Amino acid sequence: MSQVISSYSGSNSSTIAGTISHYAQSVINDFTWWQAILAVVIGVVSYDQIMYQIRKGNIAGPKFKVWPVIGPFLESLDPKFEEYKAKWDSGPLSCVSIFHKFVVIASTRDLARKILQSPAYVKPCVVDVAVKILRPSNWVFLDGKEHVDYRKGLNGLFTKKALEVYIPAQEKIIDDYLNRFAEMSKDEPMIFFHEFREIMCALSLKTFCGDYITDEQIKLIADNYYKVTAALELVNFPIIIPFTKTWYGKVTADDTMKIFESCAAMAKKHINEENGKPTCVMDAWIDSMKQARESKSKDPDAKLLIREFSNREISEAIFTFLFASQDASSSACCWMFQLIADRPDVMAKIREEQIRLRDGDINKPLTGELIDSMKYTFMVVKETLRYRPPVLMVPYVVKKSYPVSDNYTVPKGAMVIPTLYPALHDPEVYENPDDFIPERWVEGSPANQAKKNWLVFGNGPHVCLGQNYVMMAFTALIGKAAMLYDIDHTVTPLSEEIKVFATIFPKDDLILQFKHRSEQEILNDISA
Repeated sequence: MSQVISSYSGSNSSTIAGTISHYAQSVINDFTWWQAILAVVIGVVSYDQIMYQIRKGNIAGPKFKVWPVIGPFLESLDPKFEEYKAKWDSGPLSCVSIFHKFVVIASTRDLARKILQSPAYVKPCVVDVAVKILRPSNWVFLDGKEHVDYRKGLNGLFTKKALEVYIPAQEKIIDDYLNRFAEMSKDEPMIFFHEFREIMCALSLKTFCGDYITDEQIKLIADNYYKVTAALELVNFPIIIPFTKTWYGKVTADDTMKIFESCAAMAKKHINEENGKPTCVMDAWIDSMKQARESKSKDPDAKLLIREFSNREISEAIFTFLFASQDASSSACCWMFQLIADRPDVMAKIREEQIRLRDGDINKPLTGELIDSMKYTFMVVKETLRYRPPVLMVPYVVKKSYPVSDNYTVPKGAMVIPTLYPALHDPEVYENPDDFIPERWVEGSPANQAKKNWLVFGNGPHVCLGQNYVMMAFTALIGKAAMLYDIDHTVTPLSEEIKVFATIFPKDDLILQFKHRSEQEILNDISA
């Protein structure tokens, strides 16, 4: 009997195994490539949604990624200030996920400061293609001690003492462009968005490169630089494909850095071989290398304070300065001229100060001492930067899991973005924060004492090197412009609307008309 059962069991097992094998084979035979692709897609989408939920945790953000994998990529191609503000208002921490990148946005002052001061956990990352466009060897991507050591060699280039050396070249640029603006718009108002981008580029390049860079090269860089801006938008395609935004940005960056390399070679000849005096940032940098070298030769045991930098390294650093300054300064310039043109009382106070400080001599050359004495004009610049801060957010990449708050840890590899705008519009610190009030910055005022909220130039180890340069250059620029020109602004429904293009601009691109003021009109201000 047992043999029969055994025989039956063996036969039945063999039949079942054969049936399963046959069924599996038929499934494999019927499984098409389309089914395979669909299975992969479902797997990828499911994994993406699950990982988003895990990373999101309890912070604000969409419950699910409405657009699988790509997230809000399409919407981000046309960024809107109102959408950014809604994100900041949604909670201290919020998130989005675009392609493979998980992004955490920090909206409060204290969280922003904490991130900016946490080099152990984060480092600046700009966007994925930035390393390719700015080059991997660029100092902006350095971290820790390497970054600190490199920066030591740059700090002296933007002190007030150093900046005074650059003032004559800056004043010539200011005079030339303001005169050009009046000639261009003498018949009718015109859009000044592009013109202000050019004057800011010219001011920066003359400050950085002096007379080593030609007017034609300045014009070329100014005309093409928007391609670099477009390539480095916060949301962009992560690889460089020919004839796309990122490709044009890379070509423009490479061409610009070649110009800077040749300027560096000329500056080294001027300082090292001709014993010339510094007149621009490149000169000052190379002169500091020369002094360090000579000091070392006199005392071999002394520490070399500044190492030798190659022409390529200098060109990459100068390009970084331009990258850091161009869009932000262009934004500030647009808002500054719009704001003073729309406020005759502010314009009148600037004019009174400018003429009084010059003792009635409208041709008195600019000096560091003269610019320092322009207290009201300085307050107008500072209030513009608070009211319309050019840089809204600063992207960082998380190097290791970062416990940014008591109940949330940003995962390694994510982007974390401290936001600067809310701190600068905090009603507990700035009374009527959405009003333009230069007088809020008088000495000893609550605004002046709220140092922690002043995040215009960032904070921590990557705080902006050029903040003194920005304040001095803009104070000089709008002081002369207000004194020597009438500036009429054509107000449109879009004038106060904010357009986001890396930084922020008036949506109508700013329509102005400049008119020369006669000497008699200027003298009338004195008698008034």
